[in-house]
Amino acid sequence: MSAVDHRAVALTFGEVLRIARAAALLSQEEIAERAGLDRTTPSLYERGLRQPTIATLIALGRALGCDPSVLVQMTVARLREDPS
Repeated sequence: MSAVDHRAVALTFGEVLRIARAAALLSQEEIAERAGLDRTTPSLYERGLRQPTIATLIALGRALGCDPSVLVQMTVARLREDPS
């Protein structure tokens, strides 16, 4: 079993979150407010500087109007596309 590259996961999740947020036509501030987060937190996720807890992932999914598992599935799919 290979080790998980935490930096790659954080960067890829950030890319997925940015895409999902843009598709929902939400600013970082709007998604933060809807998810009950500090206004700067989505930026940290999108830049791969932090990773959300499970509770925050659920809140982000709700804020985006999607099941949080979709964000995880999209992240895993992108990681499989680029295994570097």
